[in-house]
Amino acid sequence: MLRDTYGRVATDLRVSLTDRCNLRCTYCMPEEGLQWLGKPELLTDDEIVRLVRLAVVELGVTEVRFTGGEPLLRPGLVGIVERCAALSPRPRLSLTTNGIGLERTAPALKAAGLDRVNVSLDTLRPDVFHRLTRRRRHGDVLRGLAAARAAGLEPVKVNSVLMPGVNEDEAPDLLAWAVAEGYELRFIEQMPLDAQHGWQRDGMITAGEILASLRTRFELTPEGAAARGSAPAERWLVAGGPARVGVIATVTRPFCRACDRTRLTADGQVRNCLFAREETDLRGALRSGAPDAEVARLWREAMWGKKAGAGLDDPSFVQPDRPMSAIGG
Repeated sequence: MLRDTYGRVATDLRVSLTDRCNLRCTYCMPEEGLQWLGKPELLTDDEIVRLVRLAVVELGVTEVRFTGGEPLLRPGLVGIVERCAALSPRPRLSLTTNGIGLERTAPALKAAGLDRVNVSLDTLRPDVFHRLTRRRRHGDVLRGLAAARAAGLEPVKVNSVLMPGVNEDEAPDLLAWAVAEGYELRFIEQMPLDAQHGWQRDGMITAGEILASLRTRFELTPEGAAARGSAPAERWLVAGGPARVGVIATVTRPFCRACDRTRLTADGQVRNCLFAREETDLRGALRSGAPDAEVARLWREAMWGKKAGAGLDDPSFVQPDRPMSAIGG
């Protein structure tokens, strides 16, 4: 197992398949993009599958989420999913994507064994989408969502970040749309993981503000801690259910005490926290010929050293050098 000194056990693995992205979201990276990892630095398909197998078979991982950057840009994605779905015990497999290209790939991903998707969409307005992402691909995302639903990649979850002066007024409209379409909506507080290091606490839309906005139109009933478990989102029933909405309040309502995640970057580094400043190199171990037992030992040691919390409320908090696009969600 991947246990830490606080008794938490990591059973949820996030695997970044690439640091590249085809959007340029203002809260993530500059318009010109970033210096991407070179191909020799990336884990190969075989290395990814080996590490996922090790995590599932030897270390107790039961859920695997493929992330990026944008994972649909990974040429071998369908094959990776198929090989991971064939593992025993079979992990639950999901994908976090911006939805561009999902219209084309959803059926193949479902056939390969993918269980569900999370799609990022911050606005229902094409002009605001262009302002936020610097790309005119709003229609592609909507078609990708519909294709995921048609392929049976359910529940289809939608992740939204609200930005002051841009889309902060859209929370009720986004929820009404998600309920009508049968998607599960999650609002995520903007986190200090932008490449520009321009995040400001007093410039973010908080969970409290999001909920206040939603309640101007909807009756929300909390599901409670028992239903939440180790999930990062607090969830509410909308108008008595069955539709639900979630809020991931990483900054104002940290959920570190129940965290069950371990992260693998596209270049093979283990991160025991989204905001960690230390990493453990598994790629180097693989390429030096280390046996599975040695790689598993390194992974266990990395997770054993996990801190009690991310430290966002500590005045000495320092943002990680890697931005979100290079860590994975």
